[in-house]
Parts: sequence; structure tokens; C-alpha cells
Amino acid sequence: MRRAEGVAPYDLYILGGGLMSVDRPYSVVITTCGDRELAKRLSYMLVELRLAACVQIFPVESVYVWKDSVCNDDEFVLLIKTRAELFDELVSAIRENHSYEVPEIIQIPITDGLPEYLAWISENCKE
Repeated sequence: MRRAEGVAPYDLYILGGGLMSVDRPYSVVITTCGDRELAKRLSYMLVELRLAACVQIFPVESVYVWKDSVCNDDEFVLLIKTRAELFDELVSAIRENHSYEVPEIIQIPITDGLPEYLAWISENCKE
């Protein structure tokens, strides 16, 4: 699936050559941190700035390639529930406060969810 030129990530996708309209105003953004303290600081900052309604923190073990070496590190994954239109602001906030040279920041559209929960996300994220 590739995004059509010049449209927001949740507006229009090209699937097998055809266009499909998709309305996905909510997303989960994933990032990782090398220590729990930074993960907590980022989480509180994003919620206090109302860039996220909720951030969950999970310990993980990551195996990855960095500068031509295979690395294995303990990290903390942040699952950030937000409104999709806040993604650019959220990316800026994470990059300005992150310790990694290239932090993982991935946006995954929420395709469906409990309507009351999605409304709660809207109520707790800035306009």
C-alpha cells in the first residue's frame, strides 16, 4: 500500500492501483527509549501538552543494526494514543527531548475502536 501524492496519511491510499477513501482520525504512535526515566519523562510531557491522551510503557529487548553493527539492548516501548493530526507536533516534541540520534517514531492508524474510547482520545488531546 502506498500513499497518494499530496494527501494526509489517513485520507487516501492507493491499493492495487485503485483509490480508497479512509477516515482515520486517531493513531497509535510508537517510540522507544533506552531507559525508564526518559520513557516516563516523555510520557508525562506528551500527556501534559495534550499531544497524547494516554502513553503506555513496556520493557522490551531489541535486536537491530546500528552503524553496521548488530546490537542487542533493553529498551522501553511507548505506545502513544493520539489524534492523527497531532503527529507532526508529537514528532517535534519527541525529537527535541529524546536521547537517540535517530529515534523510532512510527504512526499506526487506528482503523476502528470502541466509540467511547475514541471520543475520550479526542477529549483529552488538544484541538
